[in-house]
Amino acid sequence: MADGRPQGEVAAGALAGVRVLDMTRVLAGPFAAQILGDLGADVIKVEHPARGDDTRQWGPPFLDAADGGRVAAYYLAANRNKRAVAIDFARPEGRALVLRLAERCDVLLENYRVGTLARHGLGYDALAARNPRLVMVSITGFGQTGPWRERPGYDFLIQALSGLMSITGEPERPPMKVGVAIADLLTGLYAAIGTLAALAERERSGRGQHLDLSLFEATVGTLANQAMNYLVTGPRPRHAGATRIPTSCPIRTFPPPTGGSSSASATTASSPRCARCSGIPSGRPIRALPPIPNGWPIAKSSSGASARC
Repeated sequence: MADGRPQGEVAAGALAGVRVLDMTRVLAGPFAAQILGDLGADVIKVEHPARGDDTRQWGPPFLDAADGGRVAAYYLAANRNKRAVAIDFARPEGRALVLRLAERCDVLLENYRVGTLARHGLGYDALAARNPRLVMVSITGFGQTGPWRERPGYDFLIQALSGLMSITGEPERPPMKVGVAIADLLTGLYAAIGTLAALAERERSGRGQHLDLSLFEATVGTLANQAMNYLVTGPRPRHAGATRIPTSCPIRTFPPPTGGSSSASATTASSPRCARCSGIPSGRPIRALPPIPNGWPIAKSSSGASARC
């Protein structure tokens, strides 16, 4: 009872009392809605009556359900803490049901192609007229505006277009996709963060808003120092693998005395401790790595000092 609750009682989440209508499919949107559910929101997931969310069948592996059916692990990874309802909003009665649900919800997430919901009378303007406090979150490949707004966007495509694949993988080998659908996951995180900000702003203004999330922008936005290095210096970043980090050293893979491989990462100040943990003899210092071919130029500070790994 350290926090004043009886022993065994589960604390209400920070978003307890917030109701979310999740009209998304596959990963980016469901992942965002799942985060909100993890934080205590009441999430109602809308699925197609005939097939449900596409990822229900994205297996193997599958989990056998108590009713004799089965559901793919992919679906389970992004849809916990939700209630599901089957609605076909292309039919008049389905559209009416979505409208009634939206009137009672604080947040609506959707990831249909631009204009799809509006064609069915479920666009932001129509929903906001019935519920001015509604926060609507739209997730697409390239956003609601711009020349590519009509194009579909998928994680693999976005990883390539954003430049993420060009900085992933081993030198002298082709660019490599990240091991998970990272563009979808990053966009889901941004969507959840944006939703929290919109709910906080609503406390001041009393009104909701329409959030526009794109896989492409979210992924480009997380290139972080790699993108900024390019903007500052000009040369394109290259994929350096796990053994050569152009802005930090020593960071590389060392073979431990027992065989196999291990990764060691440290700042220059902590390199002696890194050496001891990696089994490198104390008399053999960790040396800076040679420059990456066609890589980063020497960076000079205002004092004239320079450094290169």
